[in-house]
Amino acid sequence: MVAIVDYGVGNLFSLQSSLAAIGAEAVVTADPAVLRRADRVILPGVGAFGDAARKLQESGLADLLLALAGEGKPIMGICLGMQLLFDKSFEYGEHEGLGLIKGEIRPIADVIGEGLKVPHIGWNALSFGAQKHPLFRYVEEGECVYFVHSFYGANCAPAVIATAEYGATLTAAVAQGNVMGCQFHPEKSGKTGLSILRAFCEGVTAC
Repeated sequence: MVAIVDYGVGNLFSLQSSLAAIGAEAVVTADPAVLRRADRVILPGVGAFGDAARKLQESGLADLLLALAGEGKPIMGICLGMQLLFDKSFEYGEHEGLGLIKGEIRPIADVIGEGLKVPHIGWNALSFGAQKHPLFRYVEEGECVYFVHSFYGANCAPAVIATAEYGATLTAAVAQGNVMGCQFHPEKSGKTGLSILRAFCEGVTAC
């Protein structure tokens, strides 16, 4: 069973529908007992980092996620959910993240140059580097996924498992052991996104 963390932000039911489409049992929940019973956990998110981090802390879900990660439970963050896995974010101030991925969240406007719109909205091709992570075992180099973001993962090279080009090479996905994240939205990325969710649900081990 896959538990989708409900902490007041995120496209929860679109994600639940995508998981149902690949035959995965998925529940949207904030219940610690359900999250502990789940085989794997997805942390979604849209909106502002600071507000989302505060909601996780106030609900007690931040500590629970840290405990589950420490126990080895597979956890995937999506979009803002991925960013929350990082040490900190510089989105309208400085905010502490969960610290499960070493690095920080920075504005894409600082690196993409002039003439490109912020937020970055649209389909972009994935690049995997020398060794493709098992999360992408059903995906080929160059397949496109759907992004909506104004901030990106920076100073996180050891954890990067996929990149995309948008005026600069941006972090598209990260992984550290049983913790992984996608900056793009697999639930909005058609067949490619469903393939990524399928790999996560079937079980992903580190390279």
